[in-house]
Amino acid sequence: MNRTGRTGRRAALGGIGAIAMMAMMVGSQPAAFASEAYPNRPIKMIIPYTPGGSIDTVGRLVAAQLQRQLGQAIVIENRPGASGMIGSEAVAKASADGYTLLFNASSQVYLPLVAKNAPYDAIRDFTPIAQVGHVPLIVVANTSLPTSSLRDLVKLAKAKPRTYTWATSGLGTTSHLAEEMIRHAFKLEMDIVSYKGAVPQLNDVMGGHVSAAVSPMPGAYPFVKAGRLKVLAVTSSKRIPQLPGVPTVAESGLPGFELLSWYGLWGPANLPADITRKLSQEVNKAVREASLKTRFDELAFETVQSTPEQFKVVIKDEIDKVAGIVKAASIRID
Repeated sequence: MNRTGRTGRRAALGGIGAIAMMAMMVGSQPAAFASEAYPNRPIKMIIPYTPGGSIDTVGRLVAAQLQRQLGQAIVIENRPGASGMIGSEAVAKASADGYTLLFNASSQVYLPLVAKNAPYDAIRDFTPIAQVGHVPLIVVANTSLPTSSLRDLVKLAKAKPRTYTWATSGLGTTSHLAEEMIRHAFKLEMDIVSYKGAVPQLNDVMGGHVSAAVSPMPGAYPFVKAGRLKVLAVTSSKRIPQLPGVPTVAESGLPGFELLSWYGLWGPANLPADITRKLSQEVNKAVREASLKTRFDELAFETVQSTPEQFKVVIKDEIDKVAGIVKAASIRID
């Protein structure tokens, strides 16, 4: 072999060796490279309820800010049905790559406590990313109902059993649990009618097809301001600035009552730790934005800063607390 041939062969071998070494280096640092690359395409955020409700309203505000921060589109996909279980199950079955996320409320962890055949486990099948915040719920009624307070509604319902009804945004939701707790505590014979989200729930209360409802503040408050619903009570422990003249449920005959609807972001189980951490940090940054704070204040939405580990503790504590309520009120859905 001539000298030129040997030189060419050494160069080729050297090139192959360099490529192999680069491959080894990339293979030895998957987390670092994944973290740098994520996200490099649009992210789908599933909201398991109809558009226009409280969860959808807050979720879209957070998604819009995340989109600005991450430089990638956040595509909202509303997947209502089965009290939110259809959308949640879709995320549980998705690839754990950070490109399919779930924005949901506390009903995400409450539902398996009351559903006989829940298709997912609230802890095992998801990765908690960040708690976003919480809101009070408000007790609202049709404007023609001869009542101006929860105490009045209780009197009406006791005087005419099975005449008045509750509407809920879905079985196993915070709305449903609040109605069950009120019904159980006051021993009311008021049937509960379930809907696929807060919008159809509140529409039927406004239309007079159902008497009253408990619904998170962001979705119900605009209808109260417009005079299309009357508000009877709030579920927070204290009165809220937006409705200073409205008593709490605790003031209305149930001392110690408090039930808030809290919202958060989840991914499928086994979401890589670097992606989970990045998303958590971005969510915490998003909810601090001044433009979002103004909107959140209008909706009585109080934001929370949390790590994935702190969110896990919140979820466990909530499951323990609500399990006792569910058992005491014998709440069960098939």
